[in-house]
Amino acid sequence: MQIVPMRDLKNTVEIERKCIESNEPVFVTKNGYGRLVVMDIDYYERTMRKIGEASLINQGIADYENGRVIDGKSAMSRLRAEHGI
Repeated sequence: MQIVPMRDLKNTVEIERKCIESNEPVFVTKNGYGRLVVMDIDYYERTMRKIGEASLINQGIADYENGRVIDGKSAMSRLRAEHGI
């Protein structure tokens, strides 16, 4: 984990290098307290994708736990009927 003081944000090239080399966010502090997080766009996109996938998995688990499921044969029959296959 990279931590830099706020004043180091002036050197954007160095901050960018740290993000790319570490392949993780850089935490920016002000007066010793965390204030900002800077990250490479690829890292951000991967993180957002993982969050989205986790959300879908959690929705599926909730559906299962609440009985909102059907068996595969019924699901295929329904899809075929809806799409004229």
